[in-house]
Amino acid sequence: MTIFKVRGLSAQGELQLHRIDARTAEEAERIAGQAGLHVIGVSGGAFAWRPGSMMSRSAFDLALFAHELVALLGAGLSLIETLETLAERRSQDGSAGGVLGELVRSMQEGQAFSVALRRFPAHFPELFIASIAASEHTGEMVPALERYLRYHAQLGAVRQKIVSASLYPAMLCVVGIAVATFLLCFLVPRFSRVYEGMEDKLPLASRWLMHWGAFASEHGLGLLVAAGTGLVAMAVLATRPAVRTWLGRVLQDNRWLGAKVRLLQLSRFYRSLGLLLGGGIPLTKALRMAQGLLPLSLQSAAGAAIVDVSQGRSLSDSLQASALTTPVALRLLRAGERNGQTAEMLEKAAAFHDTEMNHWIDRFTRLFEPVLMLVIGLAIGGIVILLYLPIFELAGALQ
Repeated sequence: MTIFKVRGLSAQGELQLHRIDARTAEEAERIAGQAGLHVIGVSGGAFAWRPGSMMSRSAFDLALFAHELVALLGAGLSLIETLETLAERRSQDGSAGGVLGELVRSMQEGQAFSVALRRFPAHFPELFIASIAASEHTGEMVPALERYLRYHAQLGAVRQKIVSASLYPAMLCVVGIAVATFLLCFLVPRFSRVYEGMEDKLPLASRWLMHWGAFASEHGLGLLVAAGTGLVAMAVLATRPAVRTWLGRVLQDNRWLGAKVRLLQLSRFYRSLGLLLGGGIPLTKALRMAQGLLPLSLQSAAGAAIVDVSQGRSLSDSLQASALTTPVALRLLRAGERNGQTAEMLEKAAAFHDTEMNHWIDRFTRLFEPVLMLVIGLAIGGIVILLYLPIFELAGALQ
């Protein structure tokens, strides 16, 4: 799979750049067309990882920037005064200071704030820029920033829940692998010398373990280099979009985790769509923007829903026809369409599914952690037993 850069015009005539994972340029063009993009050009090439790119993205704290904007704008400062104040305060703060300085310069040249933000796509996501652009028409920038901060905090809470739930199992795996590696690469080779010449008297499993010990003793440096190369290769592959896409497909196809992963993706889609609609962005444009947050396997379905909505079909019916709803979300959407509260109902659907996911994660970790501890204990205990079993048999024979 290759990452293709597809340039095209949206339905509103905006020039957009999409990165699409596909096998051929024709397939990338077809996927972009299904997403409602009028393709102008397609260029292919593997994703190039730059060590500094992740650092530059993380050097600018978007949530802190939004909080500061809310505080200063709420105090009565104008937007240009607010940006100048923040730029002066962070003038020595490397990347953040440079970004703020460029924003001030663009505003002084007469550009709109949203246009200035588009110059830094690595720091400002499309949802943030769209919220700002909508607020420039309504004159309600502070409420728009507060909505985005709530959105950011809610997504962060779900992400933090997943990270904290996976932290303890990850530590167990690291410790278990470290102990097993010590036994197999340090202790077993020494035991293999002790049992040298006694292979015929050892149990079959212990004999295999001693053969591994002899091999590790002779090729220790090669095994160390191979392990280090494997870790580096895994770290590099983890940064490749194609690999992440493949892992996403594996999780979605998993019979136990696939439904939960899809529910998490739909929850994020509902929350983002509710944020955009609440900011005054038209429905079709909001759908196109939220479509990019879905995995590639669901983006074509979202494209079909966009076509249905543009033809006059209701949002709930369009999402239901594209299999992008859950029973709860569908009922809430229909109620919102009757009452004129579609954005609020989308956020309620996302909150409902986030709560459901939190309960499922709690139940899963309570079950998975003891099972993982049992597996690691059995593996390490099995290695130790196989090491000392011949000694026990010898002591029994002598007695």
